[in-house]
Amino acid sequence: MTPRLKKLFGTFMTVIWLPLYAVIATAIGLRVLPQAGWFVTLLYYALAGTLWILPIGLLLPWMHREPED
Repeated sequence: MTPRLKKLFGTFMTVIWLPLYAVIATAIGLRVLPQAGWFVTLLYYALAGTLWILPIGLLLPWMHREPED
């Protein structure tokens, strides 16, 4: 795969992933957390706010890796 195509694919995946993740994390939070205490809610949103970077953190190095011959 050419570097240009990898970057295009990675960009589309990022644009799709972030809103999808936000909707899923919010839906889970709204269903599970209304009866939880403030500390559990804080922990959930702190984790949900940082876990989105894991797939992106794996995608970015792949996008910028030079093709092997």
